Amino acid sequence: MGPCPEDGRLTEILSLLTRIAEGRTKREVWDLAAAHFRGLGFARINYGFTRFRALRNVGDPDDAVFLTTTDASYAEFYFRNGFFAKTPAFRWTLANEGACTWTWVREAFLAGLLSPDEAETVRQNLAMGIVAGITISFPESSTRAKGAMGLIADPGLDPPAVDRIFAAKRDEILSVAHMMHLRLLQLPFSTHRRALTQRQREALEWVADGKTTQDVALLMGVSPAMVEKHLRLARDALSVDTTAQAVAKAALMNLIFNTLASEAPELIGVGNP
Repeated sequence: MGPCPEDGRLTEILSLLTRIAEGRTKREVWDLAAAHFRGLGFARINYGFTRFRALRNVGDPDDAVFLTTTDASYAEFYFRNGFFAKTPAFRWTLANEGACTWTWVREAFLAGLLSPDEAETVRQNLAMGIVAGITISFPESSTRAKGAMGLIADPGLDPPAVDRIFAAKRDEILSVAHMMHLRLLQLPFSTHRRALTQRQREALEWVADGKTTQDVALLMGVSPAMVEKHLRLARDALSVDTTAQAVAKAALMNLIFNTLASEAPELIGVGNP
């Protein structure tokens, strides 16, 4: 009796999950997941995550990570112009955890149940040939955090076709998406703002350990004035007012006490991975 094709597929997925879990950069993790979804009929993917969500929005876009495989013009339109926040899928992610296809969006649009802004986003997507897809809303342990992903169906795949793909591949899609998201959460959370230097990270780490400016100066082998300069520049880079805020924000963004924080940031689309 020969090997079962399903066993081979399971081994392939498990190997992919391991490689994603061991990824050392956001680009590596993103590329692995994106290649898998592309093979399922979703070459265009949008992902967003923030640790600083407000009640009804993602907070400051410069504190969020936006990753995409779409072309530059659509990425700029979708993320930077705030198009995503007006979509019915975005509203769904704020109120739900899990995944759904966009069939309900189409049905609500045809029934006139969407808000004017939401209906307009559907019309604009249709004009660009975006007719079907899948939304994934990740569960978060923090009330301020939110991550979500949109898989845009390739041309030729209509809503019923996507429904069939999702019914057959649901566990596979969610396993890869969740592993990708969980690994990204562990990696440095760089943004469009100026990156922290090694010395700025070091100064913040010593402050987080409870050291005084004099202590930090001695430990770093520099003057107290230089320590204050490092901390001031760190506050500027993180767009906060106090050093305590800088320590908290840098910790949330995995920029301190992180073995990978010194690796150079890489850009994907309009967002820093």
